Amino acid sequence: MRRFSTCCFTTPVSKIRSEQKQKHPQRSEEAMEIQPTNNANDDSRVLIEDHSMVNSSTSSATNIIINSDFSMGLHSWHPNSCHSFIAPAETNYPEGTSTNSVGNHAVVTNRRECWQGLEQDITSRVSPGSTYFVSASVGVSGPLQGSADVLATLKLEHQDSETSYFFIGKTSASKERWEKLEGTFTLSAMPNRAVFYVEGPAPGVDLLIRSVVITCSSPKECENKRVNCVTAGDEGIILNPKFEDGLSNWSGRGGCKIVLHDSMADGKIVPESGKVFASATERTQSWNGIQQEITGRVQRKLAYDVTAVVRIFGNNVTTATVQATLWVQTPNQRDQYIGISNVQATDKDWVQLQGKFLLNGSPAKVVIYIEGPPPGTDILVNNLVVKHAEKIPPSSPPVIENPAYGINILTNSELSDSTNGWFPLGNCTLGVGTGSPHILPPMARDSLGPHAPLSGRHILVTKRTQTWMGPAQMISDKLKLFLTYQVSAWVRIGSGATGPQNVNIALSVDNQWVNGGQIEINDERWHEIGGSFRIEKQPSKVMVYIQGPAPGIDLMVAGVQIFPVDREARFKHLKRQIDKIRKRDIILKFSGAGSSSMLGGFVKIKQTQNSFPFGSCINRSQIDNEDFVNFFAKHFNWAVFGNELKWYWTESSQGNLNYKDADDMLELCTKHNIETRGHCIFWEVENTVQSWIRSLNKNDLMAAVQNRLTGLLSRYKGKFRHYDVNNEMLHGSFYQDRLGKDIRANMFKTANQLDLSATLFVNDYHVEDGCDTRSCPEKYIEHILDLQEQGAPVGGIGIQGHIDNPVGQIVCSALDKLGILGLPIWFTELDVSSVNEHVRGDDLEVMLREAFAHPAVEGIMLWGFWELFMSRDNAHLVNAEGDINEAGNKYLALKQEWLSHAHGHIDEQGEFRFRGFHGAYTLDIASTSKKVVKTFVVDKGDSPLVVTIDV
Repeated sequence: MRRFSTCCFTTPVSKIRSEQKQKHPQRSEEAMEIQPTNNANDDSRVLIEDHSMVNSSTSSATNIIINSDFSMGLHSWHPNSCHSFIAPAETNYPEGTSTNSVGNHAVVTNRRECWQGLEQDITSRVSPGSTYFVSASVGVSGPLQGSADVLATLKLEHQDSETSYFFIGKTSASKERWEKLEGTFTLSAMPNRAVFYVEGPAPGVDLLIRSVVITCSSPKECENKRVNCVTAGDEGIILNPKFEDGLSNWSGRGGCKIVLHDSMADGKIVPESGKVFASATERTQSWNGIQQEITGRVQRKLAYDVTAVVRIFGNNVTTATVQATLWVQTPNQRDQYIGISNVQATDKDWVQLQGKFLLNGSPAKVVIYIEGPPPGTDILVNNLVVKHAEKIPPSSPPVIENPAYGINILTNSELSDSTNGWFPLGNCTLGVGTGSPHILPPMARDSLGPHAPLSGRHILVTKRTQTWMGPAQMISDKLKLFLTYQVSAWVRIGSGATGPQNVNIALSVDNQWVNGGQIEINDERWHEIGGSFRIEKQPSKVMVYIQGPAPGIDLMVAGVQIFPVDREARFKHLKRQIDKIRKRDIILKFSGAGSSSMLGGFVKIKQTQNSFPFGSCINRSQIDNEDFVNFFAKHFNWAVFGNELKWYWTESSQGNLNYKDADDMLELCTKHNIETRGHCIFWEVENTVQSWIRSLNKNDLMAAVQNRLTGLLSRYKGKFRHYDVNNEMLHGSFYQDRLGKDIRANMFKTANQLDLSATLFVNDYHVEDGCDTRSCPEKYIEHILDLQEQGAPVGGIGIQGHIDNPVGQIVCSALDKLGILGLPIWFTELDVSSVNEHVRGDDLEVMLREAFAHPAVEGIMLWGFWELFMSRDNAHLVNAEGDINEAGNKYLALKQEWLSHAHGHIDEQGEFRFRGFHGAYTLDIASTSKKVVKTFVVDKGDSPLVVTIDV
């Protein structure tokens, strides 16, 4: 699905940034993708900081010094009014210095004062009231007789007061060896700026530094204090945010220039606020723009709001996308690009760009920049602010008075009063005809239950000259906010159609189109049309209308129903269905030498895990966040990778393979006994295909396809339980158009030959919601049968499940139709979206209950659950900083509901009976003579399961 939100990826930096030539491919299905550009297989340069000098009490603590062993050169370090460079191992120093280096180290030279040395800003990584231990390995070189003192010092800058200096510790160093410099410090108050530096030898003597480690005595306490005080430094995250200090702290990204203006275009462009603005000009790539490094001023696992005021100018471009992006370099020198937000900017007015980001890992370098418009177009920035995101209070559950479930809100639906209440949209003509069905359409009947027969009358629409012309009715005052409405009708088209015709029930909500359901018709029979909608913001005008056939084709509409859905009534039915298909009768039969003493004993049974697959999408950057990993491993037993297995990720440029990200994620899943789906081998939608593949001729493309299959499935043979072979074939045809119809079936055949253990899936979206004629259940069935007729070993049906305001009966109808194929059905990318967490949770409950209650469904994968790392806004279950919201609570409550517990006494036959969900159990047995703890597993099955318990 092409819905976008923040995402990120990692890639090493060994390849110079033609990065940026194809850093922005077409935005894709699940996220705002920025593809990697080099080979990530070589991880030999992963660097490990030297913590050997840290004492045992602090060895497990996090070092707050970035690039502590200088393995990344002088990154994050700055010479204080002198010069510095990195010397490699075994460097021979002048004047017979024999310092034995065990790796790279910093050399501080051209020192004219004893206080000159090497410094690092640690402001964002310290907090008041905490004690920090310092341990550094230092030496000296140069014109020195004997030894010299080397000092560790803290420089503290306070607003409206003089800078102060805090002595940490010192050591006496000579030219023959490395010395250990140690000390401690505690901040009584939080300064505006805290800088650690090493200084001390006499002028002219070079200072050598091999490593520096600073750790907090109580890491958890330090972390909490930093979080609590982070807002105090918000103003300082972006330095010079309004350009009041000229272009200080700002630079051009990728070689473009930045210029300060008080006006442009003969005074037609002036700042929206303040006196000046900046422009990024002479841009030759879309990623060129204005940037600022914010390393050390943002922290991991904290969410930040970004606000900028922008516009564009020049090159005859009147509108373009302007985007805020974060470039993050990790300590092991891999790049991450986090798309923060974008906005459509114009050359006429300033617009506000707003977004949010979070860093999962500990960054070595962080740069924020504004990019996006075509080369040659200037980006204008009036201001840019980054601050710690305020926690938004949980939304209240909506109060809906008198919902009137099942009551049709339309006037004169049965046409008992001619066409009163209806009006023609456009210059068409409305009349009343007879001969339409007398029963409700099936999906509406499932929702409403027994219902009086329909009248048999229908609206006849003639003289249609536009596709949008049809019957309409105003319903503005009949809708209630946050109620889910089901839409249902019988529709038919007249003669004269030259091909399939789309018919759509639509709403105009303050002139915005809302889809109420559509169907494709290619005959003159009556067809059911069904869908749903919900309004979450008070509108001023709402109109419902039926549209769709080509001009000149008559349209007939009967029994139109729009009614609020009673979800709780449906849930009662689903609970009975779940008990029937997801549980099994269990007989615990106690045997063994001690079984007689157990008669009448008390048993307590607790299910520890339901075996039904509940999974989630994850991405590479998230696994650097231990809070994310803990939640994921605790509450999910399957995983799918959002992007890291896709071809545009693993081979963004021809021949440069990146499996490192997928390997890391697979290793995590294996560690936590989590099964994985392979998503996806190919993607049929053209704008998701990388440019080098699109440029290949037929023969080369066929060879590339074969290489992709062989490379991926041979590498991961037996490791992915499923593969989505060719994603979204109902919505794209890139490979089929170029390689012929057989290519799709051949992809399945070859994949099966390469990994017989993997179940091969089709996968598509809008299958279950009635809103897309390209992927309705009937079309999906036809597509699968066609593949099977060509010999494709299709083993499973993937329904993505990116759905809005779901109605259970509509979803169930789709599942029933697909179920006739006898293949396992999985929801592969399920997400729901609502600004209200309670409504979001209710939507999620509808989908989870419907799926869990349907016998054809064998697994449910969420398309993520953590804020800022999902493809849709307002779809998360866990907020960015780890707080579980109401939708998340609903998910956890359902998971708990679907665990079985029982207790009672062993009967006279030495048995205990209960009915429970499939999965793993623990059993506690207590009798007068002993206590016993056992475990057992309940597998699927229709007959009672007899479990022998040896006591």
